[in-house]
Amino acid sequence: MSECLIRTASPEDAEALLEIYAPYVLQTAVTFEYDVPSREEFTGRMEHILARYPYLAAWDGRRVLGYAYAGAFHPRAAYGWSVETTVYVRRDERRLGVGRALYTVLEQALAAQHVLNLNACIAFPPEEDAFLTMDSVRFHEKMGYRMAGHFHACGRKFDRWYDMVWMEKHLGPHTGHTADVVPFSQVRGQLGL
Repeated sequence: MSECLIRTASPEDAEALLEIYAPYVLQTAVTFEYDVPSREEFTGRMEHILARYPYLAAWDGRRVLGYAYAGAFHPRAAYGWSVETTVYVRRDERRLGVGRALYTVLEQALAAQHVLNLNACIAFPPEEDAFLTMDSVRFHEKMGYRMAGHFHACGRKFDRWYDMVWMEKHLGPHTGHTADVVPFSQVRGQLGL
């Protein structure tokens, strides 16, 4: 992998991040979204995430190579120590370590926030095809995630039915006393993000 800098994404990055995301929407079943969101909608999504959680971009000095973020797993208070993680890498930069670099820093930030459970919702092909492979599942396995649930034929895109799986990873022990989760803004500086 060429050297890349991981930094906090900002709403000004929305156009560059959309350039990465759009091919996944239009050409793959990696996301079950049908239409590429507008810049305004995407910016709003980013701002919503950044109000509490990390939203990171990998940058090589010329362009954004990928991005990763975490969002609330569920709005109820008892789920406060759990997040859903997401990563997208520029398609010509896949398998070069960008996703691993992003997720490594994302996990460091979430651990500093006292998050314990990472959950990834992943489109899963009954059979690999031109629109969906097992690459995301394999990536998460390499990052230490394990299978937690499998839902069958729950998403339809490109006139095909796709499964969806949840994978999980624990960042720390689940003990009687657990520190409260703090907003990303409180740990961002100490992490140099």
